[in-house]
Amino acid sequence: MNLKDYFTTTTGTGILSTSDAAGNVNAAMYSRPHFFEDGSIAFIMNDKLSHKNLQENPKAAYLFIESGSKRDGIRLYLEKIREEENLELIAKLRRHGASDNDAPGKKLFLVYFKIIRTRPLVD
Repeated sequence: MNLKDYFTTTTGTGILSTSDAAGNVNAAMYSRPHFFEDGSIAFIMNDKLSHKNLQENPKAAYLFIESGSKRDGIRLYLEKIREEENLELIAKLRRHGASDNDAPGKKLFLVYFKIIRTRPLVD
């Protein structure tokens, strides 16, 4: 399966799960990932718990449920490889433009991951 094509043509709901160094888990809704030529993917992240957890533990899981389905979708097992605060690139990547939540001085990060493994939503 070509993941870039899949996420370009498929709508749904995404959930990113992270945990801190002690294993305390967090799950948050995230939009579809952004794909790059080197095979990495990235999410635009606020300076909140998911981002904080990734500073302590680079592993994450992204669960995507296709619209109109309870069983169709995909799971991505991820490892953080880098991040940047490139606001110009973040603005270009945004699918819905600026948000009302974008207060001046608010920190945004573009967090890159390598995909370790993929699995269907339901085996």
